[in-house]
Amino acid sequence: MEKVIQALESFIKDWPDSPEQNKKVFIRLKDHLMSKPGIKLDFLPRPKVTYSLRATHENLKNKPMFVMVDVIEDQPRWLSVCFYAELIKDPEEKGDFVPGGLLGEDAICFDIEKFDEDRIRYVESRLDEAFQSATQG
Repeated sequence: MEKVIQALESFIKDWPDSPEQNKKVFIRLKDHLMSKPGIKLDFLPRPKVTYSLRATHENLKNKPMFVMVDVIEDQPRWLSVCFYAELIKDPEEKGDFVPGGLLGEDAICFDIEKFDEDRIRYVESRLDEAFQSATQG
């Protein structure tokens, strides 16, 4: 995982700050994930398209991840945080249901276009929920 962390740190270092503060949001979500026990991260850069941070848990056997945090290369950059629909609930319906949206399976995705504390906390709660689901296999 050391290589992944180095690639992430390099990406973050090269990401200029912007008024939307999406770099700050990405770091917060990354740190939130890294605080969880048994987590393995992968980072898949596709320059000029997306930069994808994916998290799995050592107990999760039937899926390659439980969350995908994509940095969408746009002006300005924004985030799309996607979960398998079966791993979370969206009680306030703040996400978008995307049929076949995550590696061919139904997903719930949350777009974050700017720093919004309430939205970030809501997505962090979904991260916790997906993490809990992942720990159960």
